[in-house]
Amino acid sequence: MSDLHVGYGRKTVVFGVSMSVGPGEIVGVFGHNGSGKSTTISAILGANPAQRGKVVYLGKDVTRARSKANVKDGMALIPSERFVFADLSVRDNLLLGGAVERNQDKRAERLALVHDLFPVLAERADQLAGTMSGGQQRMVSLGLALMTGPKLLMLDEPSLGLAPAIVDEIFALIRRLADEEGLSVLLLEQNVPAALRVLDRVYVMRSGRIILEETAEEMRRRDSYWDLF
Repeated sequence: MSDLHVGYGRKTVVFGVSMSVGPGEIVGVFGHNGSGKSTTISAILGANPAQRGKVVYLGKDVTRARSKANVKDGMALIPSERFVFADLSVRDNLLLGGAVERNQDKRAERLALVHDLFPVLAERADQLAGTMSGGQQRMVSLGLALMTGPKLLMLDEPSLGLAPAIVDEIFALIRRLADEEGLSVLLLEQNVPAALRVLDRVYVMRSGRIILEETAEEMRRRDSYWDLF
């Protein structure tokens, strides 16, 4: 995307943001709450139309595309909260994610991949998703997103409320998906040290603007991150 301006009504909250993510690449977007991170990915998905600028996906201008069409074409967004259907079983959550794919063989392949990545979801297929732990619910949400067959996965604060060991496990699985499946990942985070272990590149947002772009390796060499926020 390039020169993206996004807002609510007449109020603009994202100003001239440009960023990119390639196949198999994990790109992090850091910034405090209110910096414009979530608004930006909402515009990419098409849930909150851009006021100005352009969103290009798979070589196609999707700036004015509806979110339903973008999801069908392979975009997936996992929000920071309410990321599972709590009153449905784990199995039904996954099947709901796979409903966009009409080919039964492809659905079966995706389900096998999800169960390979998250064996606990196969073991607890009949359990209501809302009764699982926070880390397990995050796995359900990732599994649901993977059932759609995404090419671009956007995650909003995936570490929120999780124990450090679970965060490391989730991030390692995201890295595996990028490396083995060629998945493009846009990761919004405030947990900078944990995310940097799996990222390729980094953007930092402040007050609706990109203030820094550098490789994850360059950011890992910094003595401190706090002057950026």
